[in-house]
Amino acid sequence: MTRINDVLVEITPEVLLKAYACGIFPMAESADDPGLYWIEPELRGVLPLDGFHVSSRLERTVRSDAFEIRVDTAFEAVLDGCAAPGAGRDKTWINGRIRRLYGDLYEIGHCHSVEAWRDDRLVGGLYGVELGGAFFGESMFHTERDASKVALVHLVARLRRGGFRLLDTQFVTEHLRRFGAVETPRREYHRLLEHALRVEADFFAWEKGRRIAGAEALEALK
Repeated sequence: MTRINDVLVEITPEVLLKAYACGIFPMAESADDPGLYWIEPELRGVLPLDGFHVSSRLERTVRSDAFEIRVDTAFEAVLDGCAAPGAGRDKTWINGRIRRLYGDLYEIGHCHSVEAWRDDRLVGGLYGVELGGAFFGESMFHTERDASKVALVHLVARLRRGGFRLLDTQFVTEHLRRFGAVETPRREYHRLLEHALRVEADFFAWEKGRRIAGAEALEALK
């Protein structure tokens, strides 16, 4: 992994998008650290959109509509959930500058949240950056079992529906590996990224505000 020097100067949303287009992304050491640094992994996490794996148990959960999936209705709350300590995570890298930057990207339509709700309570979700035909997954969280997994299934279905070509997960965890995520060498990743950026994809091929049932999301994965 290549760590590029700490960034203490102001970063604009436009600079951040250019960084993503070059294959790098920012992180912070912790929520209390005001600095940022750029990351360019030698092996990049990629979840192939045409090789996404859903277990039979998770498929049943998605199909049951146990969670209502909404998009871009509670972006700040999703950031709060991703920044909160959770199982296997006692600290977060989401500091104040990260929150402001991605909030700005959300305001100009380049950042999105996919949210899992139950009984009008946000119980899981994820957020990421959209650029051309690429989607860069940033973080996810859950407070109920399978909530973030169902949000991920709906995200992949939406990306396939909208003609996206690349789902970047930054790194590969055992959790993501179960869905088919693979480690991609830097040169190959840049080839995939360059191709994806030339595509005019549509995150709202399913119109904004429309509720997508689990069965419809699963159908889009076929």
